[in-house]
Amino acid sequence: MQPTPKRALVVIDVQNDYFGGGLPIEYPPPSRSLPNIARSMDAARAAGVPVVVVQNTARSGAPVFDKGQPGWELHDSIAARPRDHYIEKQLPSVFAGTDFDAWLRERGIDTVSVTGYMTHNCDASTVFEAAHRGYRVEFLHDASGTLAYENSAGAVSAEEIHRVFSVVFQSRFAAVVSTEAWIAALDNGGAFDIDTPYASNQRARAKAEAA
Repeated sequence: MQPTPKRALVVIDVQNDYFGGGLPIEYPPPSRSLPNIARSMDAARAAGVPVVVVQNTARSGAPVFDKGQPGWELHDSIAARPRDHYIEKQLPSVFAGTDFDAWLRERGIDTVSVTGYMTHNCDASTVFEAAHRGYRVEFLHDASGTLAYENSAGAVSAEEIHRVFSVVFQSRFAAVVSTEAWIAALDNGGAFDIDTPYASNQRARAKAEAA
């Protein structure tokens, strides 16, 4: 049986540019993900789980996240809620160039619960780095989200990016859970299982062979 996790909730880059600004989140829609982020913050506060709010800053004059511009500001529903720590970052991972790791270790945190935006960028960078640094990681799939891309490598929908990254996280790096399940785990002290690449691949192969 896994020990009771000592969690911290990290709320990544819930900034106005993701809500009708330069990078509008598409999937899951903000009408679903934003209330779940707020619910997770409220549940963490009630359970004594520390909340870390993160804000991304780009270079001056950048099309998004230009500090001091309205799009850079935290969404009102996040800014209005209490937090235990604040981090301003310039790179995707919350660990990069910040005090995040030291802050977690000083408090004996062993589990990082990730919410916010974007699934494949700042969330993924933080998930991977947290796992590599020895933390257990949880990714709240309905309290996060992403958008569509098209470039010289091809085109992909927001739904596909979110689905693929969620499956990859669960295969090795993070327990992918709903906000509802995560809040229930705060109440009962439960922990979530993370899969393995081998087991994930075996299931996919068995399904293909049965088709």
